[in-house]
Amino acid sequence: MIFTKMQGCGNDYVYVDCTNGLQIKDEALAAQKVSDRHFGIGSDGLILIKKGHLADFEMVMYNADGSRSQMCGNGIRCVAKYVYDKKLTNGREFTIESMGAVKHITITSGEPGDKVCYARVDMGKPILQAEKIPVLTTGSKVIMHPLNVAGTEYKITCVSMGNPHAVVFLDKKPAEFDVCGIGPSFEHNEFFPERTNTEFAYVADRRTIFMRVWERGTGETLACGTGTCATVVAAILNGLVDAGEKITVHLLGGDLEIEWSGNEADSVFMTGPATTVFEGEIEGV
Repeated sequence: MIFTKMQGCGNDYVYVDCTNGLQIKDEALAAQKVSDRHFGIGSDGLILIKKGHLADFEMVMYNADGSRSQMCGNGIRCVAKYVYDKKLTNGREFTIESMGAVKHITITSGEPGDKVCYARVDMGKPILQAEKIPVLTTGSKVIMHPLNVAGTEYKITCVSMGNPHAVVFLDKKPAEFDVCGIGPSFEHNEFFPERTNTEFAYVADRRTIFMRVWERGTGETLACGTGTCATVVAAILNGLVDAGEKITVHLLGGDLEIEWSGNEADSVFMTGPATTVFEGEIEGV
């Protein structure tokens, strides 16, 4: 199987071009094999690029444990880079679908014909209704909701960007926070019937956030695009940053820029890098 290893802010996936009709017998098992950092290629998961039914292209994404994921902001930027760099599309604006959700992509850097460095993605409207995220609560929304996790009470704000997120705001930068220690307890808490991604964030000023993330099915990653969007939405809902401004979020793997008007009817926009690491071929997948 021919593959391309790509990363966006250190959130790395193995990408396979299936637009030519290539079929993988067991996609979930293939994801587990290629993601293994000792016996495989090493990645946060597997992303298959297919011809779209609702959009120009389809992104089929698997986490490192073989579970399906609805959306990945860093992954979709890399898909955009791949299809543009490989000349699968001639336009600088196109659409990519993932599990039925269609995202609009704009290539934001490089002259026509150059390889992509950055992409801007319309990530869609944030979902704030509790039952649609989903979370198990009687309230309509989850904003600074107290939740006991592993014996400690945290205040969480929940947002779905096509996948569920629980955002926790800290009183200091999360560099020394025990994300790997507490992350699994959040992911598997009964409050989240489909598990959850969890963001641990510190708001430095009205336009700057520092964040680390625990992703369901993978563990801590260097970045999470949907999680970064969810964190900015949560920060705006709680009055911690300014709506309508470009908010810079510092992640372990790099920076993303997020914009949201504060209106639930409006989309969240994400701008960030996409990088090809290497290409190769793997047997036994």
